[in-house]
Amino acid sequence: MNLFICTQTVNSHDPILGFFVPWIHGFAQQCDTVTVVCLNKGADRFAENVRIIVIPAKGKIARTLFLLRTSITHRKDYEAVLVHMNPEYFISAGFLWRFLRKRTALWYTHSTVDWKLRIATAFAQVVFTASKESFRLPSDKVCVTGHGIDTHFFHPDSAVVRGRTVLSVGRLSPVKRHDLVIRAAACDALDVKTIGDGTEHDRLARLAEELQVAHRITFCGSETQEVLRREYQQARALVHTSETGSLDKVVLEALACGLPVVTTSTILSDLPVVVVAPTPEAIAESLRSLTGTGDAARAAYVQEHHSLERLVPQLVAKLETL
Repeated sequence: MNLFICTQTVNSHDPILGFFVPWIHGFAQQCDTVTVVCLNKGADRFAENVRIIVIPAKGKIARTLFLLRTSITHRKDYEAVLVHMNPEYFISAGFLWRFLRKRTALWYTHSTVDWKLRIATAFAQVVFTASKESFRLPSDKVCVTGHGIDTHFFHPDSAVVRGRTVLSVGRLSPVKRHDLVIRAAACDALDVKTIGDGTEHDRLARLAEELQVAHRITFCGSETQEVLRREYQQARALVHTSETGSLDKVVLEALACGLPVVTTSTILSDLPVVVVAPTPEAIAESLRSLTGTGDAARAAYVQEHHSLERLVPQLVAKLETL
């Protein structure tokens, strides 16, 4: 099968979307050719059967025309289209892809449901998502696949001794509830690293000052995949306090590295994690009772249920049946 992918960024050093580069490598192994259309790219190298096309940043109309022209120019080079997390691509070219009789799929894992997503879902023949909570628009097109974690990259490192630092990873926004982790630090003298950027930074920094734990809280900002892996491999635990109600990728990345995870999300109770009440006291108590064993079992769970090498063949097989 020849695949046409639309995504936002192709750059392994991008702190948010760097994970998608291994996806492209995976598709290259499963497909005859892979054509990727994106808004920007880094210096990553790919196999000879991969073509990366960058849409010039010249405004929405110009980008739409470029996408349409590219879709037509290369129409004989692909049978299927996979749009990754950007419904706008379907708004621009969904009608054309259907007119050209291309198989169409959307990958979407987010709680937001808006008119853009509704249009994209109408044009897509199948919607892939990581969990039933990750796609909130009712549709018989939904195909729950699990996440695609690169377990060759995210893995335990027995040579690294775990320290005392607790991680809180994700964008700094109210729904992520990083404040609970900071308050837990005040309960039990925890050393915390928050990894991520967002509008809540100043408020969280003030909270740390008010609780007199600013010296224990490190705001790292967004980090590359390489840095994030190192933090997972050497931390004491990940505390996950997000209220999005979906299966966050950071939880699986941490587990893949063997890192113990404490979460306040009850929907994750089937995972090898510790689920606690959403209070600072419960979080602190749970961290006190964590043991230093089980790294291999946590990593094995991700390998079996959420690995990239399991996901890509599943997506390709579904696309081939459309």
